[in-house]
Amino acid sequence: MDKIKRQLTSSSKATRQDRIGKLVAFLCTFLIGLLVVSIFYMVASRGLATFFKDHVSLWDFLSHQNWNPSQVGKDGTPEVGALPMIVGSFSVTVLSAILATPFAVSMALFMTEIAPKRGQKVLQPVIELLVGIPSVVYGFVGLTIVVPVVRALGGGTGFGILSGTLVLFVMVLPTITSMYVDSLRSVPGFYREAALALGATRWQSIYKVILRASVPGLLTAIIFGMARAFGEALAVQMVIGNASLLPHNLISPASTLTSVLTTGIGNTVMGTLPNNALWSLALILLLMSLAFNLLLRVIGSKGRLTK
Repeated sequence: MDKIKRQLTSSSKATRQDRIGKLVAFLCTFLIGLLVVSIFYMVASRGLATFFKDHVSLWDFLSHQNWNPSQVGKDGTPEVGALPMIVGSFSVTVLSAILATPFAVSMALFMTEIAPKRGQKVLQPVIELLVGIPSVVYGFVGLTIVVPVVRALGGGTGFGILSGTLVLFVMVLPTITSMYVDSLRSVPGFYREAALALGATRWQSIYKVILRASVPGLLTAIIFGMARAFGEALAVQMVIGNASLLPHNLISPASTLTSVLTTGIGNTVMGTLPNNALWSLALILLLMSLAFNLLLRVIGSKGRLTK
């Protein structure tokens, strides 16, 4: 009797496996969350040291144009103006997204609405190839082809916002395209059937129905592409000129947050003002990544509400 009671009340093998699986999943989730919090704390603590330890004004850091953390300006404050890098990062990010969006929309529509079988057969390998190319290859191609062409057509050195935009355009194009393809495929089929039943042509159904129904997905794809462009370092660093100057036009040498951060972090001593200032640039990058993710969540929630 006791043996039967123990068998009925004891946990089965499947139950123990289920508990172990839940425990492993919880531990992995906890470790990932701890890792994210640790990274944010490390970057924030060192980035904020510029303002709390070295007593640099936040407004001066964001609005001044002179970047030379090892020097002191005429007013006695360190020259840690990050405005040129902020303007450079936003310029190449926004311009590359604007340039890539029409091409991405056209490719996605061709792959899903116009010629699905032929589009997937021709364009899918191209997108996969562009995704798999390392950043240094994009930078080398930009350095050997894009920069000389910009120099020949626009004058100057060829390094600048325009060269960085063209390189990033090719890099973010597959990201926007692949995500928008998934968004177009998720549009319910009865939308197309209803438009055609009402007498709309294929182009009218694409423009009036499908494109408008997939706007949240398109915005999500664009923001993902901008997030990648904003954090790109090596390829942009090779073609933008790395001059910590406020760009006056598209062909003048400039710099981005990532280019200044990667070129300068190895030449500073931990805990000094130049090092803290670079960590402040990293903090801006981290906050922008957080802003992109929050914007994606807002767009995703709006898209769910309209369905």
